[in-house]
Amino acid sequence: MKKNEHNMTDYKATYDNFKWNVPEYYNFALDDFDKWTGDKTKTALVTVSEDGTRASKLSFWELSMRAGKFANVLKKMGLKRGDRIFLMLPRSEEWYIAMLGMIKSGVAAMPTPNLVTGHDIDYRINSAGAVMALTDAEGAAKVDAARDKIPGLKHRMVIGQSRPGWESFEKLMDESPREFNPDDFGGKTRSTDPMLIYFTSGTTGNPKMVRHIQAYALSHIVTAKFIQDLRPTDIIWVHADTGWAKAAYGKIFGQWIIGATVMQWKMGAKFEPRYIPEIIQRFGVTVFCAPPTAYKLLIGQLDLAKYDWKELRHCLSAGEPLNPEVIKSWKEKTGLYIYDYYGQTETIPLVANYACLPIRAGSMGKPTPGHIVEILDDDCNPVPVNEEGHIAVKVKPVNPPSIFEGYWKAESGASFVGDWYFTGDRAYKDEDGYFWFVGRSDDLIKSSGYRIGPFEVESALQEHKAVMENAVIGVPDDLKGQIVKAFVVLRQGYAGGPELVKDLQEHVKKVTAPYKYPREIEFVSELPKTISGKIRRVELRKMEKEKKARA
Repeated sequence: MKKNEHNMTDYKATYDNFKWNVPEYYNFALDDFDKWTGDKTKTALVTVSEDGTRASKLSFWELSMRAGKFANVLKKMGLKRGDRIFLMLPRSEEWYIAMLGMIKSGVAAMPTPNLVTGHDIDYRINSAGAVMALTDAEGAAKVDAARDKIPGLKHRMVIGQSRPGWESFEKLMDESPREFNPDDFGGKTRSTDPMLIYFTSGTTGNPKMVRHIQAYALSHIVTAKFIQDLRPTDIIWVHADTGWAKAAYGKIFGQWIIGATVMQWKMGAKFEPRYIPEIIQRFGVTVFCAPPTAYKLLIGQLDLAKYDWKELRHCLSAGEPLNPEVIKSWKEKTGLYIYDYYGQTETIPLVANYACLPIRAGSMGKPTPGHIVEILDDDCNPVPVNEEGHIAVKVKPVNPPSIFEGYWKAESGASFVGDWYFTGDRAYKDEDGYFWFVGRSDDLIKSSGYRIGPFEVESALQEHKAVMENAVIGVPDDLKGQIVKAFVVLRQGYAGGPELVKDLQEHVKKVTAPYKYPREIEFVSELPKTISGKIRRVELRKMEKEKKARA
């Protein structure tokens, strides 16, 4: 297939004719990953060193063999199908070995971000009833600190060190046979058996458990084939932490169903944009995905025109809305468009931009094959074109394998209404069927009776030459209820001050509706982000609340 040819050439025909084909019995590791092991030299995984200069490789055959050994370790330790394992590892080969071994055996994985600490750890382990923890030295210290609060955790396994009270991953793997027999765990898994548990946070209460079934992995063929446009010859690099659902989107399931090579970078504690183009060049990355924040930093800090982008053919973004100015700047500097898509921890991508369709900069795109997605009012009625409403996906009479079936051990009533799953996000749909993101229902700013989505204000600010990145929240106001406040990181060579504040405010008034301009602007050196680069507006709101309390 040539560089400018695509898996999907006719969106409407593909969408109209798509049908889910889910067998009664399915196991991603056995049915899809292992089908590529016949060629013992075909590369499944490339792991790049922190400095971006070296890489190790694992073939499909070798990774499958090691995953089988790990499944046999679980058998020896007495784990059985349906048990849960707390998995907290950085971007490493061991994370993949463990994930594939758990999937083979039918044990459910609980991928966890490496930054979680204290209460988060004991809450997750106790809520899910995890019987085992697998982590590295840093994670083991955190788990040990919570030891008295997690009496149900029977097994502890650590990678890369010897630690009292912990089994050594390396020692157990050395002693384990490589041949795996599904009968040791009760035979092959059903497609409806639990496979994966993520925790997702809201604005109130503890994080909720999202449990995905084995067929969830199969549903990511939509992600890899139609959105990422992958082929077996591709090398895909998705910049995401192992503990987030973005890893499921771009680092394991659909990619290996297609037979592509997955690349990961052992990134340091802080994101360093300068490594990205060098790694893409050095290792021949053909498909790249990163959050909008990463693209903004790349554009703002580097001379992208000096790099060779000839191998890279497809760029994507997800995790938060992508500003039109970022798409424009990236295209000017690299010759490539960025294709944005929208999904959740609870789902696979639901709305996306595709290589076979024209991009409308700032739009989320159109619904993905296999999903009926609409913009609804509070009573589940479709709203008129260009009118804001709830993003909802149809889950009845048959729930797609790509959509979770409700929060495990928690109330899900507000999310499932009638035949629909309400995502908690708001958008509108234009006359051509393109979706346009407005904001999280709980991120919306209500000022003097107006409803203002943070994304449109952020996009307006992003177009100003002085702005490298920004984030917008609503802050309390006695008169208006809330006002718009922007936190702005400036490009090199610009200094914050009253004149620039006024200039930015006037700029926003010209670009979007005047009532949306930020009444307050605070210049900051950086924005709070997750390790995967998503802006933490909840942290900005918390900072603002504490500031007001001190005042």
